[in-house]
Amino acid sequence: MSDGFPDFAWAVGEEGSDPWVEGRDGRPVRHDQFAASGHYERLERDLADVAELGIGIVRYGMPWRRSELAPGRYDWSLWDRALAACERAGLEPIVDFCHFGLPDHYAGFADPAWVEGFVRYVDAFLARYRAPRWFTPVNEPGITALMSGLLGNWNDRLRSRGDWVRILAHVCLANLEALARVRADRGGAWIGAEGFGVPVAVAAGQEEAVEERRALEWLVWDLQLGVAPPPAGERELAALPDGLRARIAGLATREHVVAGHDFYPVSLAPIGGPAPAWTVEERVDLYVEEARRWYARYGVPFWVAETSNLSLPLEQQVPWLRALVARLERLRAEALPVRGLCWYSRGDQYDWQTALVHPVGAVTEVGLFDPSRKARPVARELARLARLPRARAL
Repeated sequence: MSDGFPDFAWAVGEEGSDPWVEGRDGRPVRHDQFAASGHYERLERDLADVAELGIGIVRYGMPWRRSELAPGRYDWSLWDRALAACERAGLEPIVDFCHFGLPDHYAGFADPAWVEGFVRYVDAFLARYRAPRWFTPVNEPGITALMSGLLGNWNDRLRSRGDWVRILAHVCLANLEALARVRADRGGAWIGAEGFGVPVAVAAGQEEAVEERRALEWLVWDLQLGVAPPPAGERELAALPDGLRARIAGLATREHVVAGHDFYPVSLAPIGGPAPAWTVEERVDLYVEEARRWYARYGVPFWVAETSNLSLPLEQQVPWLRALVARLERLRAEALPVRGLCWYSRGDQYDWQTALVHPVGAVTEVGLFDPSRKARPVARELARLARLPRARAL
């Protein structure tokens, strides 16, 4: 493939989110997942554990704030350690530069000043590290904007449609500016990761509401892939400055792209009533329907850039993985360019059952490995799948 990415990639991610959230005393606190999991201390062993499963690709990003201590002043020691550990383990990283958090010297995602600082950071990284060829510059631009600008839970903690679309535009611009530099420097590929919500009508007469929800969720792809938004999306963009919109449009691309669908059990969004008691198979079938719609609109290769049993109990990990892999193989049999799957994440996470809104250190049991670094059955199942020549129906 021209993007250099495997025909079907098996990958594991390391959860490194670090947004500002509201603490128990009402004051903002930094929710650093690497600190909570002990990954800073154990990164070499954690990466080796991934490689020992027979997985050759890791989605990985060091928190930006840990590398840029002041504007334009960088400390590369953590990146040096991580990339050296990847090389020793035989892992190829998909590099992530911004995972929901900014350095403290930026006011927030709504202030555009961070975009130029981000571009400088990417330039500095590319100058220092010549090997990486796959990049997810900004993880989940749409979720970053939603949580920081509309729901008011992270970082800027704003709660308006105007703030949401402004942050969305800034994050898409930063992502595209970084990708332009990657392509110019080494012809690298954009291996995306974006929240993949699946709106589902659970009552009669909800078709219009489903379409509007879909239009707003897909606005992030419309902007970055250069597709004209539907009327609902265009109305949201009307307040953006013409120059900002034009700058995004000038950088939008569908070349050297493997778009990312971050799909979990919790990604289903019932419209018109409470969620039914969907089985694992029913949940995954709903994803398949939505993925077909998505591909009909955008026509670019895609992969499941994140998945786990999030919102389901541990005993559902293996059934979830098996069901999803079987459905991805079905899509491939229909000639849809499904390019892989990434279990997210290597280890358990912290407070993700509340989307980090209640930072109490509660363990979110979604990892291939538990907090003591003991492999779960799902790790062995992923290793078995990775040994196969390619994904196949189970």
